[in-house]
Amino acid sequence: MDFLLFSLVTIIIAAVMQHLRRRRFNIPPGPPPHFLVGNLNQLKPQWTQSFSEWSQTYGPIISVWLGSQLSVVVSSSDLAKQVLRHKDYQLCNRQRTARMTQNGSDLIWSDYGQHYVKLRKLCTLELFSLKSIESFRSMREMEVRSMVRSIFMDLMSDDKKPVMLRNYLSSVALNIVSRLVIGKTFEPKEGKEFKSIVEKETRLPGATKLLDYTVWLKRFSSWFTSDKAFLKHMARRKNWFKEAVMGEVYGGGEQKCFVQSLLELKEKNELSEETVMGLVWNMLTAGADTNAITIEWAMAEMIRCPNVQEKVQNELDSVVGSKRLMSESDIPNLPYLQSVVKEALRLHPPTPLMLPHKASETVQIGGYKVPKGTTVYVNVQAIGRDSANWKNPYEFRPERFLEEETDVKGQDFRVLPFGSGRRVCPAAQLSINMMSLALGNLLHCFSWTTSTPRENIDMTEKPGLVCYMKTPLQAIASSRLPQDLYLNFSQKCI
Repeated sequence: MDFLLFSLVTIIIAAVMQHLRRRRFNIPPGPPPHFLVGNLNQLKPQWTQSFSEWSQTYGPIISVWLGSQLSVVVSSSDLAKQVLRHKDYQLCNRQRTARMTQNGSDLIWSDYGQHYVKLRKLCTLELFSLKSIESFRSMREMEVRSMVRSIFMDLMSDDKKPVMLRNYLSSVALNIVSRLVIGKTFEPKEGKEFKSIVEKETRLPGATKLLDYTVWLKRFSSWFTSDKAFLKHMARRKNWFKEAVMGEVYGGGEQKCFVQSLLELKEKNELSEETVMGLVWNMLTAGADTNAITIEWAMAEMIRCPNVQEKVQNELDSVVGSKRLMSESDIPNLPYLQSVVKEALRLHPPTPLMLPHKASETVQIGGYKVPKGTTVYVNVQAIGRDSANWKNPYEFRPERFLEEETDVKGQDFRVLPFGSGRRVCPAAQLSINMMSLALGNLLHCFSWTTSTPRENIDMTEKPGLVCYMKTPLQAIASSRLPQDLYLNFSQKCI
């Protein structure tokens, strides 16, 4: 009884302190928080939707209380520039809430410091430099052409059957990234297990939202939750990694893959096994998911807007012709295709909220105080759909990027699919090349439509850190090129 009384008093005191904290700081306005839970119970499954709606009421910078944790969300390009450029140094750390990221020994979830700088430099030199991107170009082309051949062979067996594009896109993206990172594609069983593990992480049972975000209840989490599921999952992930990655014999190939460099540093005690595993996991999950997501959204938009699809195909026919398949070297000569990729990234950024930043000290943003320890989100999706930045922002219109030269790699704060500042995605150029190559080949080789009315395509977003289509896109494909190009692509492509 005394213990329960003590717990109740502790909760009340903490709640009072939280209330005083809100009054003490000139923090941004926002929806009134409720006792203990803050605004958690008001959030819709797709957080960006709630944040965008609240921004319409309270302004482009808002305070949202996730339990006892203060979060500040910015939804305008000017405020994003303050967060990611002017106050970048104070806001470049990561807020880690999910237990899979608690130690921050990898690249994506580490705080900014010597460890992060070392890992980023390593990734840039080995994977994302212009020299490295060019050296692996033929590999990317081969994987994309293999995807084209697979689609064509399926059409040969049944040309009326809808194509589940996500299956092909996920496979080709994972194959490209895995060959880049570990020098091989996964065996079907390994690839299936990897995808299952990644999917499991998005719905792993564990601490509830209240326990995750309410500081004074974390110590009591063992009363309500068990670590068994979490520990079992982490053991499964580690076992997969040891068998699929560490179990390989590396060396002897024409090109040294990324994991070889990591293992050499591990042997010199410059990297821990945990960091090696974290880096490889970062590259595989981030690289495979985000590229496939963007291409699927772009294809859905072009099926809904056949005039856009026709314009891309006319450009491809003019530049590439019908005697070979498209290669990466064609991309600079395909401005409309490039604009389609940019428009898909603007309207459907794969990470709509960007990963959470953390204030390492109290800073001023938009005339308000953001206390030390606050989580800061940049609502990239809202910025890309802001009518102050874009005319008819919800319309899929690639021409807007032809009318005005716009950078999508972090310099123009109206469109930030790769972030900006110290934490900008180092793989931006590689991702754009991959998306342009895959999308160009899909449109050059096939025409796409749907068996249902175009307006009935489900464009709902699936809640999560990354923004999948809730209903996977199914489309009817028909070939556009001579048959021998699909079957003998290795000889016919330049």
